[in-house]
Amino acid sequence: MSDEERALMDTQGKFVKVVQDGHKRNDVTWLSGRIILSNKRIVLVSNEGKRTIPLSKISTIKGRDGVSQAIAQVSAYLSCQVGADVTLLAPQEYDAFASALFGAVLDQRPVLVKHPAVKGGVVQDATWNKGRMKVEEMQVNLALSSGTFVEVEVDDVATVNKTAKNVQGSERPVVEIEHTVEDASVQTHVTGPKQAVSVLSTFLARGEDADDSDVELESKELEVLMALYTGVSPFEIPDFVDMDVDTVEDVFDSLVERGILERVRTRRDVALKARGRSIAGDAMSDQ
Repeated sequence: MSDEERALMDTQGKFVKVVQDGHKRNDVTWLSGRIILSNKRIVLVSNEGKRTIPLSKISTIKGRDGVSQAIAQVSAYLSCQVGADVTLLAPQEYDAFASALFGAVLDQRPVLVKHPAVKGGVVQDATWNKGRMKVEEMQVNLALSSGTFVEVEVDDVATVNKTAKNVQGSERPVVEIEHTVEDASVQTHVTGPKQAVSVLSTFLARGEDADDSDVELESKELEVLMALYTGVSPFEIPDFVDMDVDTVEDVFDSLVERGILERVRTRRDVALKARGRSIAGDAMSDQ
């Protein structure tokens, strides 16, 4: 490796090219070997030789957990697209490798950020500020030239929308991120190089992938959730929904475990997460 290139991870795993020149391959067989990640490329080493994937050429990175398809034969893999080719990577140290890969592509990338672009459903007059990204395992940090520091936790992302907008006189790709800041639902908009926007959207969509439609709430859980959504204090919930304190506390525990609420301070003090606001908002509109 050159002086400017540094190794980030070197692990065992499996890999396979499933799409070549835009066509799905029929003769798909996983190869076992080393998966080496540097700040510039991925190197795949097997008995069949060595193949290199430059990070600068990757257009999308997607993750897949708990796969049952025959092609998988692994519990989790990453999908990397380069041009019209798609390669699947199944490193033994999946979580660590995924974090390192997203970080290698996104860390310190210059972006423009509008925060908050929307707050509580109301469009704000925020301007675009220069910023830089830093990726942690389940979080993106945005340091803006205005002095603002924005933390976006993957588990607190309600929706991720990739679109195109006119930004400072030209049309650019933009990712709109709905999340929570100090108990308020906000949208943070980020634009930058096409690759950075695409990879950022798939990194954050891991939180959105915890699909609200998969959540089946009991009537008492939905009642508590809607009460919180309308502004009722957690301490007033038992009287408001006519439930005893222990039952309400059990509901809180259940919703916290499913990432819909989060504990704030004391045992009975909770706050809605972005996902909880999304579920409660949908429930309210159905009433």
